[in-house]
Amino acid sequence: MRCPPHQLGDAAANVYDSIVGDGLADLRPTPRQIIAEAPQRTVYRYLRTDERPASELPTLLVPPLAAPAECFDLRRGCSLAAHLLAEGHATYLVEYGSIAFGDRGLGLEHWVDEVLPSAIQNVADDTGQPVQIVGWCLGGIMALLAVAARRDLPVRSIALVGSPFDFRRVPIAKAFLPLAQVGDGAVGTAVYKTLGGAPAPLVRRVFQMTSWDKWVTKPAAVAANLHDRDMLAQMGAVDHFMGNMVGYPGRSMAQLYHLFFRNNDLADGHITLSDREIRLADVQQPVLAVAGAGDVLAPVAAVHAVADLLTGSSEVRLRTAPGGHLGVLTGRSAVSSTWVELDRFLRDHGEAGTLPGVVRDAA
Repeated sequence: MRCPPHQLGDAAANVYDSIVGDGLADLRPTPRQIIAEAPQRTVYRYLRTDERPASELPTLLVPPLAAPAECFDLRRGCSLAAHLLAEGHATYLVEYGSIAFGDRGLGLEHWVDEVLPSAIQNVADDTGQPVQIVGWCLGGIMALLAVAARRDLPVRSIALVGSPFDFRRVPIAKAFLPLAQVGDGAVGTAVYKTLGGAPAPLVRRVFQMTSWDKWVTKPAAVAANLHDRDMLAQMGAVDHFMGNMVGYPGRSMAQLYHLFFRNNDLADGHITLSDREIRLADVQQPVLAVAGAGDVLAPVAAVHAVADLLTGSSEVRLRTAPGGHLGVLTGRSAVSSTWVELDRFLRDHGEAGTLPGVVRDAA
């Protein structure tokens, strides 16, 4: 595809830097330091580049299992962690580390009952303030379950991005449901027992399948945008992110498969982990749920279904933003959509007092 003459120089420079240089994406992580460590829990504090003290409540970023925690710090110029720092939040991240075959006995209750409550308390102890949570995908679901199970946690608000709660509204889940039901789920059970969970290569393929059209058309998109350095940098950062997926432990995979995928237990607002029922109606804090307009892994209806389950919450705010599953969190348009909604929500609930009811997208 031909470039206009005024774009040829940009295209040539981008091709040179991609092949000969270090690539177009600035993947240097936002500086951070460890404040707490335990199995499957490393809590980091992101470091400010100036001397200004934090002016807002601290935020804790909660990634899903399997996906690298770099989802919140994708690249320089497109980092939610750096953005929150600039907005005045003391910003923290909980990271789970790599998952090995020896971790196959770890279930979701390990994260819901131990890892996330401990990380929340680490942040509260470090700042002396209640915590505002931002969770992506399964990270948002686990954070909400942790708060529901432990009403004493020092949490002021919870923001969810791309977190589905009704899997019957997820087309991919519906398409594979007949196969999952064969032998009362025996086929899937045999697979994850044999593998000890879901290995990283399989997780990576699933994520790629959720945006297969973009992967098929990627060569054409690159050729048509050789002059657009920022777009190419974003593509490179996403490729790097996809290449660093980690696996699901066996027991957690089993719970996701049977409780979420096959039985859709979460859609009823309660789930049983380790013979203990956790009810989303017990969440009292305000909740923001942002869905990606183009997200096939967590469609708008599946994400916004949480509103009917949070009957005890002081406010449920539903929003829709451009982007697919990763793009809605940290795509190039997220800064003017999802991040704006996050900023407003965190600011509105940075002090005591909330607005009642469900607040949907403005018409």
